[in-house]
Amino acid sequence: MTPFNPVEALTKLISIRSFSKEEEPARDFMESVLTEYEIDFTIDLNNIWAKNKHFDSSKYTILLNSHLDTVKPNKGYTKDPYYPQIEEGKLYGLGSNDAGGALVTLLGTFIHFYEEKGLPFNLVFAASAEEEISGKNGMEFLFPRLPKIDFAIVGEPTLLNIAIAEKGLMVLDCKSIGKAAHAARNEGVNAIYEAIKDINWFSTYVFPKQSEETGSVNMSVTLIKSGSQHNVIPSECDFVVDVRVNDKYSNNEVLNIIKSNVSCEVSARSTRLNSSGVGSTHLIREVAEKLNIKTYGSPTLSDQSLMPCESIKMGPGDSSRSHTANEFIYIDELEQAIPKYIAVLTQLGEELMV
Repeated sequence: MTPFNPVEALTKLISIRSFSKEEEPARDFMESVLTEYEIDFTIDLNNIWAKNKHFDSSKYTILLNSHLDTVKPNKGYTKDPYYPQIEEGKLYGLGSNDAGGALVTLLGTFIHFYEEKGLPFNLVFAASAEEEISGKNGMEFLFPRLPKIDFAIVGEPTLLNIAIAEKGLMVLDCKSIGKAAHAARNEGVNAIYEAIKDINWFSTYVFPKQSEETGSVNMSVTLIKSGSQHNVIPSECDFVVDVRVNDKYSNNEVLNIIKSNVSCEVSARSTRLNSSGVGSTHLIREVAEKLNIKTYGSPTLSDQSLMPCESIKMGPGDSSRSHTANEFIYIDELEQAIPKYIAVLTQLGEELMV
């Protein structure tokens, strides 16, 4: 059987368009690879997953997961986003960095361990859909259909460092209410002025619980809309707040604090994308220390937020390249990833056996 080649696999994957909710062709490609290596798999909508050959339900189970979907290419591309090109040690193409590199190298890692007997843990590999839109038919749909998962390694570009915590996300729709009047008469209640009071609170409030890994809860007003014409005092002002929640709070806790401090109407589009990570005593922290792998807290969201288990984020590539024009990943990042994943899992297995 041909040894798994992550560069070759990613090259093929780049040429397959795989936008959110349109992942079926990419899923089919993953199916073809699993079939080639004689690995049994299960398809659930546009998600595909597999268990190691000697799966034992009594053992600790680790999920290896990354996503199939990509964002759409932005207008800044000068290269064909679907035509993989290798130039000066870089593999260019849409999804190469986010998160095709992590996806194929986690697959290669799973293949490495698939036949091994006597593993101190089980492995489940899952290529999931709709991560880029936090969709309902991706990890949220898939996770309850997997075997019981104790711990997850989520493949995202982290420079092969380990993100041991990740911020959650809430998007808030806020509405300040005033009273319409003629602008010349110095009457009415200006909803914009009412909104400014709350916007000032959003921009200055500091949540008391700080995190060593993810820092503070961050709130940013990102959209605002009000008024109909120049001579009418507006009766309503709508604005949107992006809230990034550290691992010391749940989204609902933060939402309740916000509602108790502002006068505007506040509605969360969703509270399901919570912060995630591992506890202070989790073995992966010791593994990272022994292997001299940097750990940090991540400000960006992934499918970790939809997993009701402890998890880390780790993968080849750099988050700063994600969603950029002429996206790329370095070939040597791909070549280093599988050995690094294998080392992490091997060391974790040794810690589990102590």
